[in-house]
Amino acid sequence: MAAWGGLLAWLLAGYRPNWHAPGPYLLVLLQTHLYTGLFITAHDAMHGVVSPNKRLNNAIGTAATVLFAYNWFPNQLPKHHDHHRHVGTQEDPDFHPEDHAGFLPWLARFAWNYVTWWQVLLMAVTYNVLKLYFPQANVIAFWMVPAVLATLQLFFFGTYLPHRGEHAPDNQHKSRSQLRHHAWAFVTCYFFGYHYEHHDQPYLPWWRLWKTKV
Repeated sequence: MAAWGGLLAWLLAGYRPNWHAPGPYLLVLLQTHLYTGLFITAHDAMHGVVSPNKRLNNAIGTAATVLFAYNWFPNQLPKHHDHHRHVGTQEDPDFHPEDHAGFLPWLARFAWNYVTWWQVLLMAVTYNVLKLYFPQANVIAFWMVPAVLATLQLFFFGTYLPHRGEHAPDNQHKSRSQLRHHAWAFVTCYFFGYHYEHHDQPYLPWWRLWKTKV
């Protein structure tokens, strides 16, 4: 959270990008990675593993979700636990109907379940305020674009790839995992490509999840 906030402050207020050089685009990717980390932190808070103190755990989870495009922790908490309890069924808020198995229809349904009108409104208001004080191109490139890319990254590597298609009858978590490659697993989604392992041991924080992959 500190890295995300500190880098964003510099990118908005102190950085003058040269769009003809690779630097700004690499910084967009770095900020996207840190945006993804915000939601991974919130996700760990949903499992109560950010802090043993419940109030502190939920406070950090709330802060992380709000920073991630004004999501709201108390609303997402029960939905995420429904996902774990009812994975791959019609009661799973992350699940796609079998007749809409494609990436875009599933993404649209996912967004319908999670994105609220007041999030969009708050993002629009914040954008219009930020561009009064900072260069508009910086606001778009380093605040808006990473939020969209991180959302797609989380959905693709943390929901779509692990849960799409058929699973073996004895796969109780209806989840699959990417091949064992810790560097790639970290870069793509903070090890949540090891998704069967997460469903099997949801009490593990992201930074210990890689140890379960054999």
